Amino acid sequence: MKEFVEVKIISAVKGLLTGRVNEILDDVPFSIPSIEFTNYDGASSTVPEVRLVSCESGEKERIVRQDVYLLTVSFSVPQSPESGLFCFAYAHALCRAVRENPALGGAADRVVVAGKKYVYPKTPYKGEAEGLAVTLRVTVEGAGL
Repeated sequence: MKEFVEVKIISAVKGLLTGRVNEILDDVPFSIPSIEFTNYDGASSTVPEVRLVSCESGEKERIVRQDVYLLTVSFSVPQSPESGLFCFAYAHALCRAVRENPALGGAADRVVVAGKKYVYPKTPYKGEAEGLAVTLRVTVEGAGL
């Protein structure tokens, strides 16, 4: 059975997060919660949300038979004195991993970081989480065929 390109992309991004991104975070001289995709969400790990936001196919993309997918990788970090630093570290590690593997191991033709958005709580230290949303632009040739 043929696997849908969307499933391949999401799986590849999750693999990148639990693989290379965690390796990059391990090299940082301070302790940052690792990335996991389990039901556990404690102080020693975080579970980001990977969502396929849209699939675009403009006139140029239709002519060259490409689909452009937008994915959002969202991190929610419990508020602490280090939570902002954790968000910056996750953003840096994900951007670096994408630069090192711009084809997601063959799941895509090209991946770029299209944007980063840092989310801060309205009231500091009232139990709200800080957050980070990284948007990835994934180009795949012949996906819609």
